[in-house]
Amino acid sequence: MKGDIEKLVVYSKIDMSGMFNLGFGDKIGLKGDFDDQAVTNNGDSLKVMATVAATLYPFTESFPDASVFVKGSTVSRTRLYRMAITNNLDLIGTDFEIYGLKNYVWEELTIGIDYEAFLVVRKKPEEK
Repeated sequence: MKGDIEKLVVYSKIDMSGMFNLGFGDKIGLKGDFDDQAVTNNGDSLKVMATVAATLYPFTESFPDASVFVKGSTVSRTRLYRMAITNNLDLIGTDFEIYGLKNYVWEELTIGIDYEAFLVVRKKPEEK
């Protein structure tokens, strides 16, 4: 156990279409930098991922038309994102559309498929 590790979630605009990258990792210093390669092994990764996912709510309230691109810095971290999404799909799916990237094609998320990345879009009130 390494104790409390301060984490940072950063949304960075990718392009003019309103797509943002969700970056996340251990906070470094005071300037808002983070290390997305750090391994803390505190045994709370799913809890941390649920907290990261919760940041989608205030972000998409501020940017309701944003698409959020999510991909781990490694294959195993992308798998961790998939596990976190799958474990919370009932909750997340009520408010967000979730797509997986497979062979350069975005498709609606299907449980059990190893995707290369994810795209999360806030549902409009009339879509819920």
